[in-house]
Amino acid sequence: MKKSLLSLVMLALGHQTFAQTIAQVRNLGIGQTVTVTGVVTNGSELGPIRYIQDGTAGIACYGSNLNTVQKGDSITATGVLFEFSGLLELSPTNTFTNHGQAVIQPSPLVIPIPNAGENLEGQLIRLDNVNFVQTGNFASGNSTVQVFDGSNTFDVRINGTTNIDGTAIPTGPISIIGLLGQFNANYQLIPRSTQDIFTYVAPAREINIKIDGNDVLTGDTYVVGTASTTTITIENYGVQNLTVSGATLSGANAADFSCNANVIVGGTSSQNITLNFTPGGTGSRLATLAIANDDDDENPYIINLYGIGINNLATEPVNPESNSINFSVTTPYKIVGEFTPTGAEKYLVLWKEGDASTPIQGYPLDGTTYKRGDVIGNAKVAYVGPGTSISPRHVVANTSYVFAVFAFNGPDGFQNYDQTIPATAQWETPGSQIGTYYNGINSGSSTFLSDLSALINPHTSITYYNYLTTMMNQYEVRDTTNGQSYVECVYSGERKVFNDPFSWSAVGYSREHTYSHSWMPTFPCDSPEKPEYNDQHNLWPTNLQQANTPRSNLPLMDIDGNVVFTYLGGRVGYSGNQLVYEPRPEQKGNAARSIFYMATCYNGQSGNTWELPANQSQESLKTWHFADAPDNYEIARHEYVATLQGNRNPFIDSAYFACHINFSNMSYLFCDMGLTEKLDQNFSVFPVPASQTLYAQVNGLEITGYEIYDIQGRQVSSNNQIKVPVLALPISEFKPGVYFISVTTPYGQTKREFVIE
Repeated sequence: MKKSLLSLVMLALGHQTFAQTIAQVRNLGIGQTVTVTGVVTNGSELGPIRYIQDGTAGIACYGSNLNTVQKGDSITATGVLFEFSGLLELSPTNTFTNHGQAVIQPSPLVIPIPNAGENLEGQLIRLDNVNFVQTGNFASGNSTVQVFDGSNTFDVRINGTTNIDGTAIPTGPISIIGLLGQFNANYQLIPRSTQDIFTYVAPAREINIKIDGNDVLTGDTYVVGTASTTTITIENYGVQNLTVSGATLSGANAADFSCNANVIVGGTSSQNITLNFTPGGTGSRLATLAIANDDDDENPYIINLYGIGINNLATEPVNPESNSINFSVTTPYKIVGEFTPTGAEKYLVLWKEGDASTPIQGYPLDGTTYKRGDVIGNAKVAYVGPGTSISPRHVVANTSYVFAVFAFNGPDGFQNYDQTIPATAQWETPGSQIGTYYNGINSGSSTFLSDLSALINPHTSITYYNYLTTMMNQYEVRDTTNGQSYVECVYSGERKVFNDPFSWSAVGYSREHTYSHSWMPTFPCDSPEKPEYNDQHNLWPTNLQQANTPRSNLPLMDIDGNVVFTYLGGRVGYSGNQLVYEPRPEQKGNAARSIFYMATCYNGQSGNTWELPANQSQESLKTWHFADAPDNYEIARHEYVATLQGNRNPFIDSAYFACHINFSNMSYLFCDMGLTEKLDQNFSVFPVPASQTLYAQVNGLEITGYEIYDIQGRQVSSNNQIKVPVLALPISEFKPGVYFISVTTPYGQTKREFVIE
């Protein structure tokens, strides 16, 4: 009764054709909008989520608009690829078309516990002959229990919205059906009702095949590699004899293989047979093994074989790489591109920061397995797999990136890369997307503070516990070598390396309230949560023990006395006679702007004044704010949070806004800064140091000209015939050293030093 995924027949809709199967969509980048068609395998008993599957794979769809969709409906759904605590979803599912009940309904795929992994996520599966670890009753509401097969334990998620919670936990061997989901690092089976859990009845005959101790489902591919002999174990889970009457080999290189599979396997026992392989040439040697048997629903049992020829490499792709990469999504925090498939089995995508003047150098080596984050030449691996899309992690604003795509064939250790000229492209992310957001806001008005507060609040509130899904998984987590990831502590600068998926407890990190929770007039405001508690403009990832805990609710200021604690770039010490926390320089301006935002956003709510605590110097924060202007990371992060919450941090968009607010008592300040000082405070040059491209902007003003001088005062570049909000200058041909840039605006000139490395 173990059904191959490929044997699932879907309802055909003659008037519609869809290019992307669910399996293809699962290989695309997070953030892409996709359309899939499949049969729904659950109803309202699991809430607003619907799992669908076609003949290739399964995927979850999430959205309140799916409430009318019933189990068994065939739907076409369009949504955004999103990863929620490890589970790949279409979330939100923007639109769907319900074609009515499917003629043929998906049957659960019967698998052993070890096969419940990523390739089957989202599908309806069944575990046989397992026992619950727990006894008594299922808990009321949501709970997680486990089943055990004698060797392996697996999580079962009981949803409180089903009719299972509170009922008696069955004892003895059972069969259990459910959707294969994932929560963080753990896969889990999600039954839909008590009907999905029933007493196990051993079948008459039930074939299962193991190779190298691993279960191989019918329809799967097994990599023979260069092995001359392979032992195949045929298991019979049934109680009567299973007769295996032979093996048939077909396919392009069937003559390279042989197998004698005439055996009788007794009930609940196993027999070994041998697969022989003698390559008749070079490259990929492919065949299909069909094992004839008298199992009622798995005759024949199909295994696709992938052997490697005498040159120890797969066949090199015969088609050149696509000559174009098209970018469908470009924001300050995300790039999504697609390239044309060339018939290769997989693709490797490299990326680097910079422009086409410094192209990607280096090629992947044949026979070498690369993972996301690995370094090749002067670039890093952004993606390896069968998909044809690019969506690198942790993109920043105002930055050019270069991409290269290499096609290859072959499993791990036998890859053969097409090393001719790859498909390449350069793309640049935009900067701040302010638009008309501040229309009607006048910093010279006595109502400026209340007007600004009304503009940015209310906004969309996202629960504190979803910060992992929204900010960490979707933006903060970055690539490092060997397929691992890292997250950066904003206070200390620590880069914590981990294996995906991210987990707060496993990594030892927390979400830090820069404007401390205990400072809030509504403290405690976490149970139930209030918007000020979970505001993502104010939450940043930090090392719990080495940064979050030492900071506690200390004021943020420069230390001018004794230092009592240090961890990398963050430290605790004395400013005068009070204890303070000083973050690394790169976070000082960011922290100040988070605090300014919180005080402004929530001031006046429920009659509360959000003034800074008496021991928090606003002068220190304003100094940090002007000295550490928003960099490309902060701009990108800000734009991302703005899409989540629907509001902006005004002090990132305009440094000068902070001059008009007295944060010690939340009152309006008439700011009579001189014009030159205003320009200087709003002028930012980045990155520092620079190597390829230098960016310059004066917040809110057009730049109409510029001049660059070296340290000896010699002019090395100029242009007074421009009109741009952000100046982007290629500087790769400049010699390393110290330079000065002077920019002209409609209100005068301002100058700043910068360094080229």
